[in-house]
Amino acid sequence: MASAEPFTLRRLGSAQVFQSGETLDGLPLRDFQHPHDLVMALEARFDWTTSPTTTAFVSGGIVGSPALGPTPFMHRASASFHPTAPLTHHMLDSSHITHGVVSAGVVSRGWGVEVSAFQGREPDEDRLDIDAGALDSVAARLSWTRGFWRAQMSNGWITSPEPVEPWDLVRTTASIEYARPHTATSRGVSWTAAVGRNGRSDHTEWGALAEGALHLSSRSRIYTRAELVDRFMLVDFDHAADTGEERHFRSRIAAWLTGADREVWRSGPTTAAVGMDLTLHRTPANLRDSYGNPVSWHVYLRIAR
Repeated sequence: MASAEPFTLRRLGSAQVFQSGETLDGLPLRDFQHPHDLVMALEARFDWTTSPTTTAFVSGGIVGSPALGPTPFMHRASASFHPTAPLTHHMLDSSHITHGVVSAGVVSRGWGVEVSAFQGREPDEDRLDIDAGALDSVAARLSWTRGFWRAQMSNGWITSPEPVEPWDLVRTTASIEYARPHTATSRGVSWTAAVGRNGRSDHTEWGALAEGALHLSSRSRIYTRAELVDRFMLVDFDHAADTGEERHFRSRIAAWLTGADREVWRSGPTTAAVGMDLTLHRTPANLRDSYGNPVSWHVYLRIAR
C-alpha cells in the first residue's frame, strides 16, 4: 500500500485545528495532520487452517500495522467519506504505519487473539524512506467478528514513540464497529465507537470517538463524527520556575463534524464525487484566548477506484 501525500501535501501536511502528533523540523506538529509515508504497508502474511473453525497466522513486514487499535481510519467504513483524520488518531490507530513489525495469532469461531513485536518510534519527517530499527515494543489484541460487527480490545507497550518526548507510553484501546454495505434492498450504514488512552510517565491523555455514515441512495451519503480529546499544549511556567521541570496543563477539546457527498460521475470502477463538511469545536477555558471556538469546513472533489 502506498500514499501520494508526500507529493500532494506540504511538509506541514493538511491544516486541521487541534490536531497533533509527530514532528516538523524537530518540533511538535500542531494544528496540522502530518503527511503519511509513501510506503504505508509492505508485508506478507501466511495463514493455515488447523481445524474447520480455526485459523492461525504469522505476518511480518518492513512497514505494517501491529495488533493495536481499531481498523485505521482511512480503511474504516464509518470514516471512508471523511477527508480528515480523527483528532483521536494518535490515541487509537496511529500505529497503522509502523516501520518493522512481526505478528502472530489465531482466529476461531469469530474470536481472535494476536500479538506483535514492532518498532515503537513513529515515522520520521522524511516521508520517502524506510526507518529501520529494533523491534523494541509489543502489543496484544483480543477481537471478535461476526457478520457486520467487529469489536476489539488492545494494549501496546511502546518504546519512545516521539523524538521530542523521550518517554515510553502504554496505549490502551477499545472499539466496536458495524458496517452494512449498501444494496438494492437496504441502505448502507456504518458506525464506530472507540476510546483510547495514552499513559505516559508525566501524564495520561484520553480520547473518545463516535462516527457514522449513511447511504441515502447509491450515489448520496451523509456522515458525522463526534470526539472528545485531551491536549497538553500549555506549559505551567510557575511549576517550571519552582522545580526546573516542564509540566503542561490539560485541555479537553470537543469537536463535532457533519458532512455529505454526492457521486457525480462513474466509469467502470472509477467514481467522482463532490462533498462538503463542517466541524464545530468546543474549546476549554485555558485555550479560548488563543483559539476561541473555531469552525472549520471543507469543499472537496473525491476520485476513487
